[in-house]
Amino acid sequence: MNKKTLVLGASLKPDRYSNLAIKKLVANHHEVVAFGIKSGVVAGTNIDTQLKPYKNINTVTLYLNPERQVEYYDYILSLKPERVIFNPGTENPEFYKILKTNNIYFEVACTLVLLSTNQY
Repeated sequence: MNKKTLVLGASLKPDRYSNLAIKKLVANHHEVVAFGIKSGVVAGTNIDTQLKPYKNINTVTLYLNPERQVEYYDYILSLKPERVIFNPGTENPEFYKILKTNNIYFEVACTLVLLSTNQY
């Protein structure tokens, strides 16, 4: 099943996990949109440098440390995703509470592992 995913904290650097996640999501036939500091293209996916009001986002997968996430709380909530994935290094109990209050499911997991084990 195609789960439209926003990769938040996308990087053009091939050794970054966000970059690998974009490639693996695309390879698994998920629609991907991405936001990062530098614009470019990874696996046919444009990395936007301005926040857009994406529609029908199933999953937001985070590649931003907790301090950097704060400025995106309202934006993520506005997208009304079905879930938010906190990849290793992005764990954020403050944001967990906010998501829970807004009835948005979250999980502390690795997008790459979820995809590799067919649990995405």
